[in-house]
Amino acid sequence: MAYYIHFTDPKSEEMSKELDKLQRCPGICFFMDINRSTDIKYSGGLKDWGSRLNNTFNKLLYANHFQRHVVKGIGDEMMLFIPEEVLYSKPSNNTCYALLEDIYAALYLLKNHPDKDLYLNCKVAIHYCTEVYNVTFFEGADDYYGSDIDLSARLMGKSVENRIVLSEQFYVKCVNDLINVGLPLDTGCLSRVSERFIENFKGVPTSTTFRVIEVQ
Repeated sequence: MAYYIHFTDPKSEEMSKELDKLQRCPGICFFMDINRSTDIKYSGGLKDWGSRLNNTFNKLLYANHFQRHVVKGIGDEMMLFIPEEVLYSKPSNNTCYALLEDIYAALYLLKNHPDKDLYLNCKVAIHYCTEVYNVTFFEGADDYYGSDIDLSARLMGKSVENRIVLSEQFYVKCVNDLINVGLPLDTGCLSRVSERFIENFKGVPTSTTFRVIEVQ
């Protein structure tokens, strides 16, 4: 559970001491956004858009047990975070590469389902984070803060429908996973990965390198 930060004295020495003791919580942050969810609310009633959101969330979250990692949602965009130690402790699908394949499979099924009235397409951005802390400023809430969380959100701005944006840090983790089990670097959805792009995001002091995978 997140460490709750709440000190009424803005110059509290105790707050400084407590913050100085906090340890980083490396892990994988990813954002998922359901496309056209606003449009369908104007074109149809709750019976239509409510059922399509339900079906899409089932494919996105519950089929892969991602729902337990949802940190927050704004409208139909979700932020999820999986601590590295939690990912590695899973009995199966416990690598960054396996996580990427699960996400790709979910987006693929949504995009290619024969009944286009059941689901909505999605977009994703994913980043391997090291500068992140499991802290919250609201009692009882679980949350994560840090510069890498902000960068993950920035990456979402480069995604479009049926696209996964992955930071170079996350891509390297996936490549290392394949090397560790002796598989080619173009295994699975990584056969579709792009070359590197470089972007200067607002507020980020260094250039960011990322790649994209278009879901076919």
